[in-house]
Amino acid sequence: MSSQMPSAQASTSDAQDAQASPAPVKPDVTTASGRPVTRTARLSAIEHALTTHVVTSQAQLAQLLRADGFEVTQATLSRDLDEMNAVKMRMPDGSTAYAINETGFDVTMPNGYDDARAKAQMAKVLVGLVTSVARAFNQVVVHTNSGAAQYVGSIIDRNSSDDVLGTIAGDDTILLICTDAASAQSIAQWLLSLT
Repeated sequence: MSSQMPSAQASTSDAQDAQASPAPVKPDVTTASGRPVTRTARLSAIEHALTTHVVTSQAQLAQLLRADGFEVTQATLSRDLDEMNAVKMRMPDGSTAYAINETGFDVTMPNGYDDARAKAQMAKVLVGLVTSVARAFNQVVVHTNSGAAQYVGSIIDRNSSDDVLGTIAGDDTILLICTDAASAQSIAQWLLSLT
């Protein structure tokens, strides 16, 4: 009978140990620099790298991102650069380096700004980031995923036609100021199509 007692005590002790053991730790969802590991944060990190470094290859860009805590494949990096409208520009010394095309349209396009092409390029980046859109007079309020508003606002600023005077962005909300109510209506409808 006494041989059964330690068994009962052992199972009680095992149950207590199981209850006392800590819950599994969630993986860290921020990079070494404190940025969240999200698509938006990765795109923002790429934009930052391209504006603060002379980046001559995707391998160099991948190293810069790795140092910032982002592990990316070449395929993902290539897709991100395309979505951001990054282009290789000739430097004064003859070498080429990546740059974000600030004009929002293909620099080889002979006739300049192409609204349909700019919207198609923006749609690649913005789809999934815009969650809701509302319009009042010549203003459009755009809600995004948390932390994406400044990135989305910068994409709109860089790629918009003259109908958008400017944007103001917080954490998850952007205010677009348009030239008139008709422009605001058109832009709001287009942005709604991305949600």
